[in-house]
Amino acid sequence: MIKPTLALIFLVLLLSAMPAHSQQGHVVVVINFHYTVDLGASSLFRSAVNYAIQNRAKTILIIMNSPGGYISDMLNIISYIREANQSGIPVYTYVIPDGLAASAASYIAMATNMIIMGPGSEIGPSTPIVVGGTQLEQNHTESAMLSLMQSEAQEWGRNVTAASVMVLYDKAYSAQQAYNVGLINGLASNLTQAENMLGISGFPQVYFSESYYDQFLSVISNPTVDGLLILLGMVLIALDVLHPTFLMSVLGGIALLMGLVGAELIGASVLGLILLAVSAVLLVMEIKTGHGISLIASVLVGLAGIYLLGEGIQVSPQPSYLEYYIIAVALVAFAVFAAIYIRSLWKYKRKYPFTGKESLIGKTGVVVKELNPCGEIKVEGFIWKACTKGEKVKKGEEVTVIGYKGLSMIVEKKTKG
Repeated sequence: MIKPTLALIFLVLLLSAMPAHSQQGHVVVVINFHYTVDLGASSLFRSAVNYAIQNRAKTILIIMNSPGGYISDMLNIISYIREANQSGIPVYTYVIPDGLAASAASYIAMATNMIIMGPGSEIGPSTPIVVGGTQLEQNHTESAMLSLMQSEAQEWGRNVTAASVMVLYDKAYSAQQAYNVGLINGLASNLTQAENMLGISGFPQVYFSESYYDQFLSVISNPTVDGLLILLGMVLIALDVLHPTFLMSVLGGIALLMGLVGAELIGASVLGLILLAVSAVLLVMEIKTGHGISLIASVLVGLAGIYLLGEGIQVSPQPSYLEYYIIAVALVAFAVFAAIYIRSLWKYKRKYPFTGKESLIGKTGVVVKELNPCGEIKVEGFIWKACTKGEKVKKGEEVTVIGYKGLSMIVEKKTKG
């Protein structure tokens, strides 16, 4: 009886282990890709692909609706897709109904084994843009992206000519057009139908979306956001010098640090950083002068720095310049407000110095030792030696501080009414 019992135990353990092993090869990793192609999206794909490889997933399904983004991050994502393929894991794309596989996202879709599109969706256009770049740089980038698009189409048996048109002529195809010209593998009205077509329906799914960390990376990998953070940080620190609150310095320091880290991550333009540094110098000048003109100049130079911070960065699609106009209006409005704020602080400081004997000028005191013409007064809780210009003031009467000489206050009797 012992041997059969041991054999039975061994069989139970073997059977209990088998589903866990087989489950690893039947998991579908689903990437919800409803984001701009940027550093956060690249981090998302890296995590999802690593999980798929480690758990020997059956496939990776990208549920796509993306307007495109940065070419460097797109290339990283394509490398992760190829890494999955090399590990024997196919990668599929489903562009949701009315969704986009536009610009940089079109290259990602074309890199996958199969593409299914929903009604109303589009793929392309795919023409790259070099922000602030020369025509030569633009030509080189476009040539490289054309080569990439053609190689992707050829690898998966798609229409190379139709794929090239997306790059050369900024062409976008509707789902039906893309299917008709042989750019995609099929049409599906919903995700369930797409899963059936891909043969992955009914398998366990593990979903991946951008984490808070990925979203943070997306924010600071935007050159416009980085420039704004740098400029905002410098303005807050400068304002705190004039009117110490500690809180503004802390917030300004955090904003400045985040902006600089983001600029480092994206390889920001040196010219943009230089202009932002000039903007900081103008802020220091504003603290010295207090007339507001230097602050306005600082913000305008900072705005130019923000625009140029992304110079040379390759993107697809072309950035919308509407955001720069909105930022310009907001910064000018902020500059006017800050200039008025600083001007009012300087007027207050000149009228009411913060420390020392100067701060007592204009204050009211009470005579504690008769002034004839000198004596003592109490003002702001302290006893001071004081003298009038000849008049006699009795103890208990009020006087106004009009100046000082040495350690003595010069006062006059406060007139009633």
